[in-house]
Amino acid sequence: MAVRHFLTLNDLSPSELNQVLDHASKVKHSWRNGETRDTLKNRVLAMIFEKSSTRTRVSFEAGMTQLGGAALFLSPRDTQLGRGEPIEDSSRVIGSMVDAVMIRTFDHQVLTRFAAAAAVPVINALTDDYHPCQLLADMQTYREHRGSIQGATVTWIGDGNNMCNSYINAARLFDFQLRVACPPGFEPNAELLAGASDRVTVIHDPKEAARNSDLLVTDVWASMGQEEEQAARALAFADYQVNPELMALAHKDALLMHCLPAHRGEEISHDMLDHSRSVVWDEAENRLHAQKALLEFLILGQLS
Repeated sequence: MAVRHFLTLNDLSPSELNQVLDHASKVKHSWRNGETRDTLKNRVLAMIFEKSSTRTRVSFEAGMTQLGGAALFLSPRDTQLGRGEPIEDSSRVIGSMVDAVMIRTFDHQVLTRFAAAAAVPVINALTDDYHPCQLLADMQTYREHRGSIQGATVTWIGDGNNMCNSYINAARLFDFQLRVACPPGFEPNAELLAGASDRVTVIHDPKEAARNSDLLVTDVWASMGQEEEQAARALAFADYQVNPELMALAHKDALLMHCLPAHRGEEISHDMLDHSRSVVWDEAENRLHAQKALLEFLILGQLS
């Protein structure tokens, strides 16, 4: 069987994505009932981190343990990855010893080069271009609270960053309408926008974008690696905060998501993470369950 990677959402078909999410909720229910699951017994996941992490590391490491397997934390500071070994050589060596590799890095090309040489599944745990694992958790969370997202209106408030790019892919694959509210000059990838013009609309007025939306989603104004731009971005995004007033413009049953960590008082007001329509904490937990389902799908080639 050919090796399957998960570098963007596009690596799975809509049917496969929905199967993974159905399975994620099943695995979540089983875990909450205290049932033991050892589908990945004696399997090993290598976790390569060039960017710092809380949710990604904990969810993948705990997920492998809960499935009976193990996870190895690998930092470029402590391996040959940080001493100039070619990416392809590292991929061939690491892939010969483990069952899957998860990579969290800056340059998306590092990920694609590693995957091209890999004999085992490679998972994108975040690059500067995409964050598909977070989208699995987001889609699982929406369907658990509101059912199918097909035909819904989703509004992204903030920078046209890796999360926004992944929401553009999700709009096509899960069949919903996406409004992107961002300041001029901070739009998402132009090629992605052109390829999803029937699903995605850029609206620079956040109030107009939020009106009657079924889901509001936001993220920090300055991502990792953009810290020096923080002050300038704070000025550019000053009118793009998600707060009770903006939330009130959305549909009365609209949900709020944020991938975390949040800068309270910036992209989101201090009270919104615990707002009655916030599902941020469920969204964070679902990283664990969605990724367990993904790991089973990629490593085993099937969902049990």
